Amino acid sequence: MKIPSDLRYCETHEWAKTEAEHVMVGVTEFAQDEMGDIVFVELPVVGSEYKKGESMAVIESVKAVSDIYAPISGTVVEVNESLNDQPELINEDCYGEGWMFKIASSNAEELETLMNAAEYEAHTDA
Repeated sequence: MKIPSDLRYCETHEWAKTEAEHVMVGVTEFAQDEMGDIVFVELPVVGSEYKKGESMAVIESVKAVSDIYAPISGTVVEVNESLNDQPELINEDCYGEGWMFKIASSNAEELETLMNAAEYEAHTDA
């Protein structure tokens, strides 16, 4: 299983990547593998604000419907519109073309509370 070392991870299997002014968010390889074939994604609305841990998106797969939680508090500044027509991008490239949305953080310290790659690997092996 691929767990990139330059990302931070949530217990609920979202990943977060710091970019210049925003944090890119998606779901991990572990999560998309558990979900199976993804058939629909409900993305958050640009401009909406969330607190860390709040449900902000939904992924529907052939197995289940899963909430996606905010890894940090902030405002949605961009969503991956490609997922509206191609939700399977999450299965095909969850750390690249399958990213879900970008957040402008309202509390930068929250990113430090997320797991690093080694901690996430131990979490998924538990």
